[in-house]
Amino acid sequence: MKIVIVGGVGHVGLPFGLVLADCGHQVTALDRDEIKVDSVNVGEMPFMERGAQELLARVLSTQKFSATTDPSCLVEAECVVVVIGTPVDEYLNPDPGAVIRVLSDFSPFFNSGQLVILRSTVFPGVTRKVEGWFDEHHQDVVVACCPERIAEGFALEEITELPQLVGTRSVEVSNRAVELFDSIGVSSIRVEPEEAELAKLFTNSWRYIKFAAANQFWMMANDFNVDFERVRVAITTDYPRAADMPGAGFAAGPCLFKDTMQLSAFTGNTFALGNAAVMVNEGLPLYLIERLEDRFELAEMTVGILGMAFKGDTDDNRSSLSYKLRKLLLFRAKEVLCSDPYVTDHRLVAEDRVLGESDLVIVAAPHQAYRSLICDQPLIDIWNIYGNGVLI
Repeated sequence: MKIVIVGGVGHVGLPFGLVLADCGHQVTALDRDEIKVDSVNVGEMPFMERGAQELLARVLSTQKFSATTDPSCLVEAECVVVVIGTPVDEYLNPDPGAVIRVLSDFSPFFNSGQLVILRSTVFPGVTRKVEGWFDEHHQDVVVACCPERIAEGFALEEITELPQLVGTRSVEVSNRAVELFDSIGVSSIRVEPEEAELAKLFTNSWRYIKFAAANQFWMMANDFNVDFERVRVAITTDYPRAADMPGAGFAAGPCLFKDTMQLSAFTGNTFALGNAAVMVNEGLPLYLIERLEDRFELAEMTVGILGMAFKGDTDDNRSSLSYKLRKLLLFRAKEVLCSDPYVTDHRLVAEDRVLGESDLVIVAAPHQAYRSLICDQPLIDIWNIYGNGVLI
């Protein structure tokens, strides 16, 4: 099958395209980012994703995959997968028209009989608007809502293992989407488009709320001078009803916060649990600093931050709370030095300098590389990557 992925060199579109190409489909990644497109076409992954570098080389060698900025590639596509970002704005409101604007830009290139798969996480009702747009402009194009379900760093394995949500309004369209996912060896769950939209948003909000609960428990335990990690282990050991309680840590990134806010906007800002989760998770850097101020004279100290990515073992720093921590410390500490082995940012310095010049070091992202770290200064480890607990 000839497939074009709109937004095809991003964190979601590119892994999906590589898997499809490896399964024999002819895949073109369409993207406006010329630098990333050029990088992909010469066999260089534009971001970290386990196993993707080798897979990219393989599908390029078989000529099953290519990337382009030219939308005319859409003309010959049998299936168009739309994977564009759907961020909230500065007022925490979603933009339900983002997908329609992209489709409008590419309108001259759509053709009769094409299947359009919405892979983005969209505001409830967007699929219906997309269907209406195609009914008006390209009546013979059909739409399926099949939101991605991957976690960064595990994309390739999860694409080929996790069941896929297939939201359509007819058996015929559903069968076409299911056939695509069958070709990569995964099962499908057939639902209505609105069910697929909510399923993805509920999933991300559920995870965000769970992380907030753990972080709130961590703060409570800290204030009672108790190590939350010891309490968590006691709760979860051989006790299935609490086995999924996460540890403490920064909960951020490009998806969980954003999708919780999409649901909040959808409910007219009455999503009390989601709003409370935002207060807890986004307030964690300030809470951490206030705890440290009880123990140290931060105003007289150089504070080092290790890990600026939004989570461990990725180079993705979008919406990372490490930057919020840095910004707060710039006001509270004498100096702040930041480092990350994977993130590219001109404000970062070498790890050796952080360790050599800091009076206090905070591990803000749990990169595996930090597990063997030797640090002579006080080391703040809210992730418990060193196994010494999380009491601050």
